[in-house]
Amino acid sequence: MSKDKTGDKSARDTHYANLRRAHRDARRERGEIPTPRQDKRGKLPADWKPPALAPDQVLLYGLHTVRAALDNPERHIIRLAVTQNAALRLDLGDPAKLPFPAEIVTPQELDRILGPDAIHQGVMLETRPLPHRKLGALRDCPLILVLDQVTDPHNVGAIMRSAVAFDAGALITTMRHSPTESGVLAKSASGALELIPYIQITNLADTIEELHELGFMTIGLDSEGPQPLEGTFAGDKIALVLGSEGKGLRQKTRQTVKALARLDMPGAIKSLNVSNAAAIAMYAARQHLKG
Repeated sequence: MSKDKTGDKSARDTHYANLRRAHRDARRERGEIPTPRQDKRGKLPADWKPPALAPDQVLLYGLHTVRAALDNPERHIIRLAVTQNAALRLDLGDPAKLPFPAEIVTPQELDRILGPDAIHQGVMLETRPLPHRKLGALRDCPLILVLDQVTDPHNVGAIMRSAVAFDAGALITTMRHSPTESGVLAKSASGALELIPYIQITNLADTIEELHELGFMTIGLDSEGPQPLEGTFAGDKIALVLGSEGKGLRQKTRQTVKALARLDMPGAIKSLNVSNAAAIAMYAARQHLKG
């Protein structure tokens, strides 16, 4: 009489399925794989809506982003939601002893708040926006970056990260047609949002004129610029001005900057993503400033 092994096999299958699921959840929490979408068409769940945020409320997520925010003394923190694993990776110690409310949650709870597309890595921080900075504070900065209606928060975040790498004094954008401080922007910046002033102004032409009064040489990057970028540098304070992803610099901006310049590219492709162009331009500016 043979022994029935069906029960043993079923138990083994369940055990291994649980192990696979736990491994998947851990990788998702670390940000190695995205949270799966709820249907095959790749749409958000029918009942999911992004949270309605007040003007003075920002939701940050991701390990690097949140760690940088926690380390920033100017960041006003409201509350922290974190998984047990992410709390260990952030080296938070006992969450109950933190100087702000902290709650241990599951990755699925964060998914319900942030949506399936957010790679939150098991942590979300609710904060106030960073304090507003004035242009006068940039008087002694040798290099700043100005964006003329660059709308994509991923591009702005990448530019912000490069700006910190090249020790730029600030990133200036317009209030309209530019991303506000947000989780997407901060995640793309990978902590850089906490390390550089992000100044949003109402009138770009007036701001450029104010930069002139502060002694900055303003240079607008344009693929049809009359001379190469390296030939336009002058003085010991540079403000690089870059335009939107599709339209480039607006006409008023072109008329206001002191010089228009191009990045010479010998290859078959003659244009770059704005974040790549910003990094190259800042490197060239730094070469001039240290010369």
